[in-house]
Amino acid sequence: MNAPAQDQTYKLVVNGMTCEHCVASVTEELTEVKDVTNVRVELTKGGESDVFVTSNGPLDIAAAEAAVAEAGYTVVN
Repeated sequence: MNAPAQDQTYKLVVNGMTCEHCVASVTEELTEVKDVTNVRVELTKGGESDVFVTSNGPLDIAAAEAAVAEAGYTVVN
């Protein structure tokens, strides 16, 4: 029997979000990434915002960055 996967949280720094609509767009795109279970954004309007992504397996960073780009923003770390 395999042990259940434990949630892991990753921090992405995203540039350019300015409002709650931006937060919603990034959150929506990131929740589509495989294994992502939660997204939390600490918004810094117009600056670099911290985005905490929780997944129940290793996060595919390239897929997460592509999801952020799909929302119209850029991961800077």
